[in-house]
Amino acid sequence: MAVTQPSFSLGIEEEYLLVDRDSLELATAPPELMEDCTTELADQVSPEFLQCQIEIGTRKCATIAEARDDLKRLRSAVSRCAARYNLAPIATACHPFADWKDQHHTDRARYNTLRDDLGGVVRRMLICGMHVHVGIDNDDLRADLLPQLSYFLPHLLALSASSPFWQGQDTGLSSYRLSVFDNLPRTGLPPTFESFAEYERTVDALVDLGVIEDSTKIWWDLRPSHRFPTLETRICDVTPRIEDTLSIAAANQALLRMLWRMRVRNLRWRHYGRFLIAENRWRAQRYGVNEGLIDFGAHQITPMPDLVNELIALLEKDAHALGSTAELERLSEIATQGTSADRQRAVYTGNRESGASHNAAMRSVVEHLIDEFHEGL
Repeated sequence: MAVTQPSFSLGIEEEYLLVDRDSLELATAPPELMEDCTTELADQVSPEFLQCQIEIGTRKCATIAEARDDLKRLRSAVSRCAARYNLAPIATACHPFADWKDQHHTDRARYNTLRDDLGGVVRRMLICGMHVHVGIDNDDLRADLLPQLSYFLPHLLALSASSPFWQGQDTGLSSYRLSVFDNLPRTGLPPTFESFAEYERTVDALVDLGVIEDSTKIWWDLRPSHRFPTLETRICDVTPRIEDTLSIAAANQALLRMLWRMRVRNLRWRHYGRFLIAENRWRAQRYGVNEGLIDFGAHQITPMPDLVNELIALLEKDAHALGSTAELERLSEIATQGTSADRQRAVYTGNRESGASHNAAMRSVVEHLIDEFHEGL
């Protein structure tokens, strides 16, 4: 009997922060801005938990080229609408100097419930991520591929890191966002399930008790989507450059196709426990692409450029089939030249060395993030 190939369709969600173009501080999105964005983008745009945030989502895309066109359209529309109110979007996981205590949550039923359920923890969620959906229609196949893809989540996080600063201080981390997000319940690496039915029983145990209303309140780094027949990767920082976003999404898509091809041949990626993968997750969070990850098969810490080159070779056939070879190969540039976290630090350091004050150097980082958001639009 012929094996049915999943669609491997692609969808990308990004969360942006809105800043005042003069002060470069975070700004509350006026209702008129959301109305303007909704007029242009319909249900592809929505407010987020905090009033200074906005979220977009691409349509269901068959190829990375379709995703690029739609993401460009979405970013351009948000930028154009924001400019009418002297605002600009930035795609970074944390604003370099904003204070979460000064922000206000969006007055909607869903967000009011989050405020009431999660207390002070959710108030600190001044963070933005990128989610990648890959279409896999078969539920049990999603459950089977979920723990295998988990091995690669630290790699994707390292490549996306864009949050070195928090409240005006260098945290020493490349993705401080994850430190904030992990304070929420039901986060972190996903458990392993023997079947989709086991996953559903696990979720239903909390739903039946009224602890959560559905699986949208489960915020693992990777999860079966509640709304779509997809696996949703949630570990990544949002990235300022659209081409970085697309390269990471292309890798995510190709990884799942590669794992599916292995399954068709009665093979699977070797299982490593959450404890070991979590160590790589921490290394990615701390160092980004700068100190390498543990290669458990080789029993060594391997530099990210080497790991990425191995990944590109591993996924060559899948990227070719998906039409994303150029996007996948571009990952080597991120691994060798650095992530947004590295560029933000370089901007700050360069300005300080040129005599700028700490506050002025921080504002220069935001100006840099505005520029990178608009590259290629």
